[in-house]
Amino acid sequence: MSSDHTPQRIVSLQPSATVILGAIGKLDRIVACTKYCADVCPEVVQSGRSIIADSWTAHSEEIVRARPDLVIAAVPYQEKAVIEILRSGARFLGLAPKTLADIYTDISTIAGIMGVAECGQRVITEMERAIHSVRSQIDDEVRPRVFCEEWGKPLILSQKWVAELVEAAGGRFYGEPGQQISSDQVRAANPDVIVAAWCGAGDRVPLEKIVIQRGWEELEAVQQGQVYCINDEFLNTPASTLMHGLHALASAIQPKLFPATPGLRRINSILVER
Repeated sequence: MSSDHTPQRIVSLQPSATVILGAIGKLDRIVACTKYCADVCPEVVQSGRSIIADSWTAHSEEIVRARPDLVIAAVPYQEKAVIEILRSGARFLGLAPKTLADIYTDISTIAGIMGVAECGQRVITEMERAIHSVRSQIDDEVRPRVFCEEWGKPLILSQKWVAELVEAAGGRFYGEPGQQISSDQVRAANPDVIVAAWCGAGDRVPLEKIVIQRGWEELEAVQQGQVYCINDEFLNTPASTLMHGLHALASAIQPKLFPATPGLRRINSILVER
């Protein structure tokens, strides 16, 4: 009888890794993870796993205490956090996806390490089908320009994979993904749709407040009430949860084609009507 040489005790320092492990049926291998992992996979807390620091603030003592045979982390990293991970002595898989193709590769890699390559391919296929299904309903001649931010101070555009999802959902992504931009530049561009999905903020981006603070009251998106908050984990977790983000984006960008979906919150109409 052959032995199972796949990792038995995994420390996950990033929600995307936790989501991927859950999607391929290996959540039970996680012995410690972050509080952000718990936001996307509440069952990790219910099972009594240790909650430890993430890829940005990792501590070797916490990792060692969990006795892992594999640590999975992902960007963003701090140099000192990477040093702490390496100091723990555990095998380390570091992820740094930028595009949807990168995310598919990460899923395939983790599934292969866990000995369930076919499960990884199934997850990838399901994501590709979901994207194709949305894209096939889009009229290419009606594509609103979409400004999508992942952070408010400083103002930073969402990542490349979000830009790809915006295009799939029937929009035209404004700006350079992942780059810092000024509120004046956005005002000058006057986008048709504004989406805020701040890292770590869940669904709590104060839409009315940021519009007023940035002097965006006269923007087309604001006047039409096309300003939205999408749950952080739906756009900023590079894993299968992005499909929730895809459907939220489709609802925001092409509301006549796609019904409202959980995880999408629209700006208060009182501000629009002022």
